Amino acid sequence: MSVELLDGATIVSFVEDEEAFNGLIRDRFYNLDTNHDGFLSYSEILKEFQSLRVFETHFGIDVKRDPDELAHVYDSLFEKFDHDANGAVDLEEFKMETKRMMLAMAHGLGFLPVQMLLEEDSFLKKAVEREAMKINA
Repeated sequence: MSVELLDGATIVSFVEDEEAFNGLIRDRFYNLDTNHDGFLSYSEILKEFQSLRVFETHFGIDVKRDPDELAHVYDSLFEKFDHDANGAVDLEEFKMETKRMMLAMAHGLGFLPVQMLLEEDSFLKKAVEREAMKINA
């Protein structure tokens, strides 16, 4: 993990760079697709949701959540990704929903930089690294 400066413009710029964004999406998708069938099942994508620990922590401190409530949240998230409601998420659905969520984060952040603690392999960290490369070039 590292502390990085991040703003909405950095995220938007990353998402609009189709080559960089689509490459990262493809890599993450194929990494999550453990049975290599070209789709993400609920159990495959659940591991990614749980690894984010968004709902199990409050400002980085572990909190005890009702397991039924967590299951409902994860079910709802999966439904957001599964646009055609066929019980599996294909690459295009994964890309579209990830893009939608990242643009929502960018909108929420606005254009004033904030410091954030980012996981090394996260989409946001990749956006910051891409922006730093552009500045240093």
